[in-house]
Amino acid sequence: MKVIEVRGLSFTYSGQDKPSLRDINFEVGEGEFVLISGPSGGGKSTLCRCINGLIPHFYEGELRGEVYVDGLPTSKTPTHILSQHVGMVFQNPQNQLFSLNVESDVAFALENLGLPREEIRDRVDEALALMGIEDLADRSPVELSGGQQQKVALASILALRPKVIMLDEPTSFLDPMSAMNLVELVDRLRRKLGLTILMVEHRIDLIAPRADRLAVIYEGQILYDGPPRDFFEKYDGHLYGVSVPKLARLSKEMARHLEWPGVILDIDEFERVVRLIAGHRL
Repeated sequence: MKVIEVRGLSFTYSGQDKPSLRDINFEVGEGEFVLISGPSGGGKSTLCRCINGLIPHFYEGELRGEVYVDGLPTSKTPTHILSQHVGMVFQNPQNQLFSLNVESDVAFALENLGLPREEIRDRVDEALALMGIEDLADRSPVELSGGQQQKVALASILALRPKVIMLDEPTSFLDPMSAMNLVELVDRLRRKLGLTILMVEHRIDLIAPRADRLAVIYEGQILYDGPPRDFFEKYDGHLYGVSVPKLARLSKEMARHLEWPGVILDIDEFERVVRLIAGHRL
């Protein structure tokens, strides 16, 4: 079942001559994990803003085409309604956290929706538990690490119980271990809750093994949309602003010398193939 439909989407920001998006057609099925990558300024964040309704409700410009999320036309649906269907976690979590403590931050959007107090309590407790941060409820967000702040930002979105969660370069301010933990957590939540995930990222090594699809946006258009490993088989990612995973580079080098089954992006699969080939050569 399609949860996101983008048809003939073009957008030019007010005051600019060059469109940021040009004739984008894009669909995402329920429960998919889609990695979005490409060069800076290529249109990735603009596409996310169109999907969650920030365009056209908060950004002015010329918009053409249609975007539907969970059957709702984003250009005609108020953002407070869209927020209950599609949530957004931004690059810097501090931009989403402003209350005196974590619990208040997670409850903020629910209170603005006017939900009953008991339901707000239940949803906040549920979101904190899903993120494993119940012990942070009374802490100030400014006291937390970057990884903890991202978990709080994600909890505030989960409390709204959307079908779709978009994350715009969520690992940019995190060290490698915290970044890996966050990506693994997002994937577990997707499987547990049946969420649809769209993640804009440059750390391809971390995301590609878990993503169902890779969408590469280049100069406002979708250059590629398909399995991540197929992209690295066919394209030199560096030419299109996409970092090439180390395992992809190593796979191509191995294929020059051995009977190798193409690009491999998962470390466990890579190890199995190496052991299999080594066993046959003994």
